[in-house]
Amino acid sequence: MSTLKSQRLHIGLFGRRNVGKSSLINALTAQSVSIVSPAPGTTTDPVEKSFEMDPVGPVVFVDTAGMDDTGDLGALRMQRTASVLERVDIALLVCDQDGFGAHEEKLVSVLRERQTPMLVVFNKSDLGSPPRADLDRLAAAEVAVALVSAATGRNIGGLKEAITRLVPDERMDEPHLVGDLLPAGELAVLVVPIDLGAPKGRLILPQVQVIREILDSDAMCMVVKERELRDALGRLAAPPRLVICDSQVVLKAVADTPPAVRLTTFSILMARYKGDLVKLARGAAAIHRLAAGDRVLVTETCSHCELADDIGRVKIPRWLRQFVGVHLDIDVAGGAELPEDLTPYRLVIHCGSCMTTRKHMLARLYRAERQGVPMTNYGVAISLLQGVLPRALECFPAALDAYQAALGKV
Repeated sequence: MSTLKSQRLHIGLFGRRNVGKSSLINALTAQSVSIVSPAPGTTTDPVEKSFEMDPVGPVVFVDTAGMDDTGDLGALRMQRTASVLERVDIALLVCDQDGFGAHEEKLVSVLRERQTPMLVVFNKSDLGSPPRADLDRLAAAEVAVALVSAATGRNIGGLKEAITRLVPDERMDEPHLVGDLLPAGELAVLVVPIDLGAPKGRLILPQVQVIREILDSDAMCMVVKERELRDALGRLAAPPRLVICDSQVVLKAVADTPPAVRLTTFSILMARYKGDLVKLARGAAAIHRLAAGDRVLVTETCSHCELADDIGRVKIPRWLRQFVGVHLDIDVAGGAELPEDLTPYRLVIHCGSCMTTRKHMLARLYRAERQGVPMTNYGVAISLLQGVLPRALECFPAALDAYQAALGKV
């Protein structure tokens, strides 16, 4: 099976119109991915292409509209480009022989603020060299530079090598989802409810990922529905090393699991895998501070049809109001966009981010932190609202300490 897009390294190409971003993607992938034209503004919406790039492995190249676009439509295109900045792991800032100007300086500043590894790529080197002053300035600023020609293929191999040097260490060494919690030969019991939210004929992505990592770790798993958990545990000759349950049945799973057996949820595992569990646990304490009339944003990165008892649109708002006991104004947002200004909200509750990259999730968490707005995720919030968060965080002492320390300030 091919690597999921959300698990691939995302490499964005940014720059002014007509500097050859689309041609460069075609050269990097040796395919006609993006439409190439001498007319400025040919690329409108971001164009993505999955690719296997040695020695990095699975990547996604993201082509974007020119950052010097004009007019009302151009402003919308640049807004889409800005949203891509938030979710890429590496940025290629493409220039041509005309050099490095104000547009490029502004983008470098944004990328440095986001701590995104970047490479300035001077394209069209077959037509001329960039100004020496620009090269000296970038060298002094310790910004990596590559000179290439997408048209002739000159130094495309060198560009790939330069990209490889920018890959963050953690991307070359994938973070654990559950493997570090389950030694070889040990058993985990997975509690998977089959309800309206369960896709027909298959399991949801976090459940599949957990099963795969357990097998990769030479451990074992047993999969049961929530009403079968107590009986399944009773049939085992020895207790399992770990119980992992869907967040929506965490209260029953805790009741049916002996205190000596560690327990957590799929969504809490995803919070660690795709984000920063310590910060998300700390943010959950803000639930205890909510007051009448406060605004809360429930957001997820994928879009799907609303179900009769949808987790984000129905269940979490209902549990939240029941827990707090006062009226709250709760907004729900789905899809790739997150409001730029989060300050009207007292809390953001985010999904598990199974359909997006870790970089994207961390960028959202950073935005909320920078604006002073606490953020938590579905799994952490649900366990808190069900009164079992300390139990669900026992596997992760640093996260539990962060929650309890924040709780002490309520």
